[in-house]
Amino acid sequence: MLSKIKFVISFLLIISSNSFAQIESQFFLEGARITDIKQEGTSIWVATYGQGIYQYSMKDGKWINFSSKSGNLENDLFHCVAASKDFVWAGANEGLFIYSKKTKKWTKRKFAQGGEFGNWIRSLRYDEKKNRLWIGRFRNVTVFDVKANKFTDYNRVINSDEKTNNFNTIAFDSDSVVWFGVESGVHKFESKKKIDDQTAWNYFKNSGRNFNQEGSSVSVSDFVFSNKEVWFGTDEFITKEEPEYNLGGIYVWDRKLRWDRISKANGLGGNGVYCLARTGNFIWAGVYEFKKNDKEEYGKGLYLINRITKKITPVDLTELKLTTSNIIALYFDGINLWIGTSEGLVRLKVGNELAHLKK
Repeated sequence: MLSKIKFVISFLLIISSNSFAQIESQFFLEGARITDIKQEGTSIWVATYGQGIYQYSMKDGKWINFSSKSGNLENDLFHCVAASKDFVWAGANEGLFIYSKKTKKWTKRKFAQGGEFGNWIRSLRYDEKKNRLWIGRFRNVTVFDVKANKFTDYNRVINSDEKTNNFNTIAFDSDSVVWFGVESGVHKFESKKKIDDQTAWNYFKNSGRNFNQEGSSVSVSDFVFSNKEVWFGTDEFITKEEPEYNLGGIYVWDRKLRWDRISKANGLGGNGVYCLARTGNFIWAGVYEFKKNDKEEYGKGLYLINRITKKITPVDLTELKLTTSNIIALYFDGINLWIGTSEGLVRLKVGNELAHLKK
């Protein structure tokens, strides 16, 4: 922790121009590239690309680092993390790292299926009720039955399109649906059914009404949910050769027929979406722009979207003492919004009006 700051953000940014909300911010892990943020009990677990895995105790405010520098983990480059009361799982390029809280030791598991890229773990999501871990890999999705200590791989290729089996992200929609964002659409799994039951699975791509049939393809990077809507963050990837490939933007589906797209045309700083988070009637989005000339991504900051009116407001990153506009990961713990950047982690205490969840 470097500093603790307090600042005032006008409620124009949040609710109205007639009142103010005081919000506290703290900055942690200076210089770390944050790739994922999860919570288990009173611990926040943070994956980084370069500094290993961090555990933050919300009880005593202490940090523990697992890395080659600390001598308790052989790898420092991670894409994702998840945790249960007994284990922590961290995804890397070369497999799944598993930490036993009982033995306080890490082990590594490799996957035989999927070839070389089958061990690139890109997303992890733990289902506490079913005591199983979903593992999104560059090729295949794996279900780990924790109690039985059993890993089962699933190939979700649709119509010979390999990108339908390249997993970006996994999210729970209440306790009955699991969504999987892939490089060519999304898979929806009804979790009350058996995984092997093909009627439990549905696949959506940018055809028909889905995603307004925009672009040559759609790559889904993140989700947020309400009872009436699903918000899909998507990747931007356009080149001179394929200017319509992945157009990016945020798609809002009313769970029926309507699809709305939020993009630069509406006020976002970029069409690429790294991450989304929901606090009440507001959606936070970390966005980027893909430059087709040099084929590079450039972070374009953090934006706040009113879920009802769709009004977009840019967040002043200087108020957070941030010197980067690369907002890579977001997590809301019910009180604080954790903001993962390419240069560190911010904990933003959100006011009651914003934090009160409304379905």
